[in-house]
Amino acid sequence: MATAAHSGAQAKARSRKDLTGPALRTFFRIADVWGLKEAEQMKLLGLDNRSTFQTWKRGAIAAIPKDALERISYVLGIYKGLKILLPRTADEWVRKPNDAPLFAGRPAIERMTSGNVADLYVVRQYIDAQRG
Repeated sequence: MATAAHSGAQAKARSRKDLTGPALRTFFRIADVWGLKEAEQMKLLGLDNRSTFQTWKRGAIAAIPKDALERISYVLGIYKGLKILLPRTADEWVRKPNDAPLFAGRPAIERMTSGNVADLYVVRQYIDAQRG
């Protein structure tokens, strides 16, 4: 029984390891397109430590935590949803003031960079709902 649990944990670790490189590369491409500052990128990834951030940016990490993969997944979903909804202005949307109650007149990036993964989830749900 313990062997099965151990091999299941190994498979999950391999899965995160396999996803880490592509996830980080894609995240940093989106961050560039959106014009995100380093501090904003760190908040989106849930990082407090600049040296850890720099290590991730260089791709010098075997596997990022599950929380970071979840955060990146939300960012990817927001990015994709915006490209579908607003093909011409998608990349500017994150910085534009937004009158939707969720944003209270502030840009979506402020909500997204609160540091809470739940705020990324809520923005993703908002974008998905707008798509219908």
